[in-house]
Amino acid sequence: MIKIIIQPQGTLAIYEQIVYQLKNAIIQGGLVAGEALPSIRVLAGELQVSVITTKRAYEELEKEGLIRSVAGKGFYVCENNTDYLREKQLMMLENRLSEIIEEAKGAGLDCEELVEMVCTLFGA
Repeated sequence: MIKIIIQPQGTLAIYEQIVYQLKNAIIQGGLVAGEALPSIRVLAGELQVSVITTKRAYEELEKEGLIRSVAGKGFYVCENNTDYLREKQLMMLENRLSEIIEEAKGAGLDCEELVEMVCTLFGA
């Protein structure tokens, strides 16, 4: 199981952070098809968050077809199309970048300054 790190002051809601990190783990092969996930209660305890929060994250992942619930046994990673998941991830990233670009323009940054900032933060 991968280690999920919650950032309480992050820009994403806690359940979204869980969903995002589990999606990344599936895409990158850290979680493989058929692998069992921790129960909702166990994950909530490990992360020190509400059971409702972890339940919402699992429901979101199940709705997207990334995990499935097996009655009486728990949640498991589904067989998936990693190309499709990667494309969805890129679309989400593009949407978030669009918002950041608008904020940068509002702050008076030009493209070159924004790229320089991104390169610095990215470590390039």
